[in-house]
Amino acid sequence: QLPLVESGGGLVQPGGSLRLSCTASGHTLAYYAIGWFRQAPGKEREGITCINANDNRTYYADSVKGRFTISRDSAKNTVYLQMNSLKPEDTAVYYCAADLFDGSAFNRAFEYYGRGTLVTVSA
Repeated sequence: QLPLVESGGGLVQPGGSLRLSCTASGHTLAYYAIGWFRQAPGKEREGITCINANDNRTYYADSVKGRFTISRDSAKNTVYLQMNSLKPEDTAVYYCAADLFDGSAFNRAFEYYGRGTLVTVSA
């Protein structure tokens, strides 16, 4: 098991920013491809971005491209999701996920998932 833990969620006004973090105590995240998923109320979970382990190449869904940035800090064993220009439709529970295999399909099934952190975008 890989104990992924997300943090950084909260309430933010439209147009605002948040940075989510994903960590895993006792495990080196640099060995894993990391993805971020989200699930809005009444909707299916969707993958929105991922970063590969081998080359740190990143991939984004059209819905977040240009507004969200995924990055990793191996020294801190943390993967971040910087979210800018947030919209009400970004409201969701955000999950990080990990897999030992790299790939460009950010919406694919990953092997491990965290429990999520809630992001609410509202005035």
